[in-house]
Amino acid sequence: MKNLFGGFLLAALAAFAQAPAQLHTIHVQGNVYMITGAGGNVTAQIGKDGILLVDTGLAANADALLAEVRKLSPGPIRYIINTHVHPDHVGGNEKLGAAGKTVAGGNVTGDIGDAAVGAAIIANEALMNRMSSPGPNDPKYPSKAWPTDTYFTPRKKMFFNGEAIEILHIPNGHTDGDSIVFFRRSDVIAMGDDFVTNGYPVIDLDRGGSIDGLLKALNTAIDISVPEDKQEGGTYLIPGHGRVADQADLVEYRDMTTIIRDRIRDGIKKGQTLAQVKAAQPTLDYDPVFGTTTGRWTNDAFIEALYKSLSAKK
Repeated sequence: MKNLFGGFLLAALAAFAQAPAQLHTIHVQGNVYMITGAGGNVTAQIGKDGILLVDTGLAANADALLAEVRKLSPGPIRYIINTHVHPDHVGGNEKLGAAGKTVAGGNVTGDIGDAAVGAAIIANEALMNRMSSPGPNDPKYPSKAWPTDTYFTPRKKMFFNGEAIEILHIPNGHTDGDSIVFFRRSDVIAMGDDFVTNGYPVIDLDRGGSIDGLLKALNTAIDISVPEDKQEGGTYLIPGHGRVADQADLVEYRDMTTIIRDRIRDGIKKGQTLAQVKAAQPTLDYDPVFGTTTGRWTNDAFIEALYKSLSAKK
């Protein structure tokens, strides 16, 4: 059943590739833009130093994404940061990475010159492990799509295009290799699939995801975000899928996830089976906003993922 669930989720992600890409770019604030339509949302930070991308969409949409990025800037793509391992977020790594340039210095400058072909691809070590040693139900990625810089601590800091950037690892959230990216001067957080605005949270159990880890990601983003007035505006969040959000949206999403988690956990404590928990309809009051009974990530699939995550913890 575990492998079937993993294959089921990857099939859902691959479904994004069926229609031709229609990409759109939205200026979020500061140096940061959101590009939609490539698969998962792509974040682009643009400035005098070049281009930094968070995620690269599906492989099939890489050419369209590169063309959309070029509308923003002719500068070199210096960095790509991956939020997690799913193909709708890392599929364009090879092509977008090859189109970029890595700045080199110090001891290696004499060997490869001031700039080498290929953008630096940054991700957490757990993501690298999954890309380089895929399981039987995982897509095979060419080595040129793999991260070139894997960070091991919970946080990696860098400075690019006039602003500090923090990459925060979230253990066992949507997957076990999740990162969220905080552009401090622009005041924008790229969340990957730890936060989506078009449905219930997606928890990939077969790739290390868990409900408590995902809630940690949401709470971390709430802690570092600051609203402008009455919980509106201020820090903006780019979700893995869906529209740009602010802290009020994030708090509502965190509260919804926590309440449903607690309802299902209470059923488990009472000895209820998965069928009994589903029959109790723990998502009923949130279904009109976040739920769906069609497609692959349905209300039942969400409940089942939470039930399995909480049962495993128990």
